[in-house]
Amino acid sequence: MTYKGTMNKTLLMLALVVLGAVFTWRMFFESLNPSSVYVWMLVGGIGGFITSLVVIFAPKTSPYSAPIYAVLEGLFLGGISAYFAATYSAGIVIQAVGLTFATFFLMLLAFRTGAIKATARFRTGVMAATGAIALMYLVSFILGFFGINIGFIHSSGTFGIIFSLIVVAVAALNLILDFDFIEKASAARAPKYMEWYGAFGLMVTLIWLYIEFLKLLSKISRR
Repeated sequence: MTYKGTMNKTLLMLALVVLGAVFTWRMFFESLNPSSVYVWMLVGGIGGFITSLVVIFAPKTSPYSAPIYAVLEGLFLGGISAYFAATYSAGIVIQAVGLTFATFFLMLLAFRTGAIKATARFRTGVMAATGAIALMYLVSFILGFFGINIGFIHSSGTFGIIFSLIVVAVAALNLILDFDFIEKASAARAPKYMEWYGAFGLMVTLIWLYIEFLKLLSKISRR
């Protein structure tokens, strides 16, 4: 495993995400009917989640499962991006993409220069914050079935925007953990297939960050 090899595979996975996204994006705007992409979004979302579990619990399969994950997530992202573009404007997607990559390069620069170090305390704090956010989203999802809405999570008010900013910050800090893992695994001469595993970790964080930027920008647009 090498740092360069992992980054190359990250770029390949990014290309696969874009290919999948272009498919559902074009389908949405050619039909102008959101229901035309629902099935593909479900396939991408559910399939991507299942495939991610395969990668996490069976890293040796990552040379095959990680690219499949990228394509499936692309199908989901293309549909949800088209929905946001149709609801607000195409500019919101461009802004979210730009902010995602800008954050990626800023975090990479901060990591490489040592401005932010992945200490044990830092790692614990970021993982705890990530877990808390995941739990909050899960509770919100379950309560939604009973018609109960946790307002500040989705609202465009001050608390809703502050919540989104916090989630974006936590997602960005997860990139530091990804960079640290890749660097340490490469230094430890991990098996070659771990390049795909490291690229998968980066892609999961980037997709999360992109979706959170979309949600933040949509809240700001609604104000």
